[in-house]
Formats: sequence, structure tokens, C-alpha cells
Amino acid sequence: MIRYLLSLVFSFVFFSLLAQPNHTKSSLRQLQQQIEQLATAAQGTVGVAATLVETGESVSLHGDQPFPMQSVYKMPIGMATLHLVDQGKLSLEQKIRVSTADYISKRQHSPIREKYPNGTELSLAELLRYAVSESDGSASDVLMRVVGGPNVIMSYLKSLGIKDLIVLNTEREIGSDNAVQYKNWAKPAEAVALLRRLQEGRGLSKSSRAFLLRLMTETETGLHRLKGQLPVGTVVAHKTGTSWTIDGVTAATNDIGLVTLPNGQHIAIAVFVSDAKADTDTREAVIANISRAVWDYWAR
Repeated sequence: MIRYLLSLVFSFVFFSLLAQPNHTKSSLRQLQQQIEQLATAAQGTVGVAATLVETGESVSLHGDQPFPMQSVYKMPIGMATLHLVDQGKLSLEQKIRVSTADYISKRQHSPIREKYPNGTELSLAELLRYAVSESDGSASDVLMRVVGGPNVIMSYLKSLGIKDLIVLNTEREIGSDNAVQYKNWAKPAEAVALLRRLQEGRGLSKSSRAFLLRLMTETETGLHRLKGQLPVGTVVAHKTGTSWTIDGVTAATNDIGLVTLPNGQHIAIAVFVSDAKADTDTREAVIANISRAVWDYWAR
């Protein structure tokens, strides 16, 4: 009987090992080379970091180099806001006055400004939805004001062990001077580290985490970036960031997010395309193709 049970255990382990993806250092290097090749189309600098959250296996390209975030920084702003909700210092239901003085410039993206040209009053939950799902710069600036400014956000990130992701300026300030965006930067590897903490439930309550992930999944921007080449129906919780194109050069075309694999595991991925000369379709295709390459590697 004991011999029979041992035989069953051996068979289970043996066939389980056969079912595991055949990931080796050699195949990971091949993925790295594939990412490097795909990045050349951007005609700029591309930073990539991707990790299979459940195992820690990772790949990167310029992962420790700083890149301007643009609206990617609305994700950590949202996390810091929800942390204060968890502490009882804010409430998702509380109403916050948004005046015309809170609105960013006309050439910056702000659905709130367009819908309420004379100002309005919105719940904190609505402001978070505008900032994260619709990437509204006015909503983001109001949230930054409500939480107490960049220092509060950076203190929260520091408590999570995140130091190479800098939230320093408002959207209004970023929009007033092209150079300011470079002061609000992240290293791809650090952006992925923050995504891992979110997926692992660190830094937020269960309800706040679920709310933020829903907002990131429902985001209306960047549909041709991380999600662009993935199988239909793939769940992607992500946040984009985009700068203007000046003299043929685009400072930032970004997307970071959590991708759910068919087996229930998760890829945390950040792709930053900086100072690129390629057109919009090409830059977004670079992000989509890198995302697909990473998907193919860990989904097989």
C-alpha cells in the first residue's frame, strides 16, 4: 500500500513537472533579444521591465534608467489617495469642490473641464475615476491637493519601499514647461515593483485595491498599447502616459499594468518609450508587440 501511494505521488510530481513551461536562462535571453529588436522601431529610448508576479522571473531593457512618466504617475497618486481612505482620513463618498481655478490648460486632457466649464462638485470616488480611468489632469491635480501634496505621495511610496518613482509636480506645472515632465520620472523596474505590491495586496486594503484595479481595467486610454496585441478578453489593469510631440520628438509614450494570464498568474509590466521620433502608431505598436512577446513567453 505504501509503495502504491509513493508511486502515485511520484507520477503526480513527474507529470506536473512536464506540464510546467520550459523556461531556461537561454529562452529568457531570447526574450530579451526579441524585446531589444522590437524596441528599435521607436527611434528613441525604450525602457522595459516585466515580471511574473507569482515566481519573480523577470526581464528588462534599460530597467534601471529613469523615464518621464507623464500620466502614469496618476496610479501612485490614486494609491496614496486610497491609502488615506483606508486610514479614515478621507472618504470615497465625500464631496469635493472643483473650481475653474483647478482646471489645467485647454491643450491638456481634462474631460471634467469640458463637461463642467463653470466648475462642479464631485465625490472622491468620481475624481479617482476621472484621474485613473480617463486620465483627467484636472482631477489628478485636485487629488494631489486633497491628499496634501507631492510630499505625502512620496512618503507613502517610501513606506512601500519605492524610491525610484518621483511624483513632484502637478499636471498644470508639467503642461506649462516641457522640461518639467523629466522631473517626474520612474525607472521601469521600480514601476513594476509598485505594480507587484498592488497585486500582492500591499499598501492598500482589500476593498481599495479592488477599486483601483477596476478603475485601471476600465481605463479608456491606450487601447493599442499593452492591450493592443493580446488575446481578446485578456484582463489588463493599466495606466498610460503621453506627452506632446515637439519638433518631431515625443518625450513619453508609456503604459504600465498587470496582465492576467489564462492560468491565473499575473505579469507586471512597464514599457516607457522616450524621446522617440517614430509616429504615434509605431510607438504604440512597439509597446503592444513587446507586451505580446512577454505574454507569449509566460503563457506557454
